This record gives sequence, structure tokens and C-alpha cells, in this order.
Amino acid sequence: MLPDHWIHALIGGLLIGASATFLLVMNGRIAGISGIAGQVLTGRGKERWAVMFLVGLLAGGALYEYVLAGEPTPRATAHPLLMVAGGLLVGIGSRMGHGCTSGHGVCGLGRFSRRSLIAVLVFMGTAMITVYAIRHGGFLPGGG
Repeated sequence: MLPDHWIHALIGGLLIGASATFLLVMNGRIAGISGIAGQVLTGRGKERWAVMFLVGLLAGGALYEYVLAGEPTPRATAHPLLMVAGGLLVGIGSRMGHGCTSGHGVCGLGRFSRRSLIAVLVFMGTAMITVYAIRHGGFLPGGG
């Protein structure tokens, strides 16, 4: 029997799509997390909706982890400096791509944006190459 993790993923995906649609319809805003977080963290966006959106995002993750998940989420095993470097690269890539995976993937593709389609293809292609290189390129202990 399949574990019910796929049900959680399905519900989560539906909630992400619904919240992105709601934000666009009600506020005329795109739910790109890097842009929203950038507004809040730099003080550029003093709009309450942006802060509430981020609070809801964090609260939803905490609710799932501590109330709904049947087992704890696996913890990262990578070196903390490697994770910081990865986070910085993601941030730089989000700025260079004029948006993050959520903005382009969830919102941009839903609006049939050509720029978002290209960005998602680049994100996914880079991710596939990276996973292949790490798993088969000898970058991990015991790797090929």
C-alpha cells in the first residue's frame, strides 16, 4: 500500500495554486516568494499583505511539520557552509532570472508567460545536470 505522502503533496499543491490565484485575483500581485521576501526584508514593501503572506507560508510549514506529518521531515546532512553557498547561489539566480521558481513556475506558467517558460526550463535543466553530476560525477563519498 502506498504511503499517504502523495495526498499531502496533492493538497499542498492545490493550496499553493489556490493561494497564488487568490493573491493575483484579489490583489493583482504575483506570488513570487523571492520578490515578496525581498520587499519585506529590505523594507521596500510596507504592505501588510506581504508580511501576512510570509507569516502564512511559515505557519503552514510549521503546521504540517508539527501537527499533520506522520513522521519528521528528514534533516539535511550537507555541511552548513555548503548549504549557505547554495542559498546564496539560489538568491543570485533569482535576481538574475527576475524571479524565483515559485514566481515563474507556479504563477508565470499559469499565465502562459514565455519568459517564465524559459526560466523554468533553465531551472529544471540545471537541476537535472546538478543531480546527475553529484550522483555520478564522484562529488559524494562513494559516488561514481
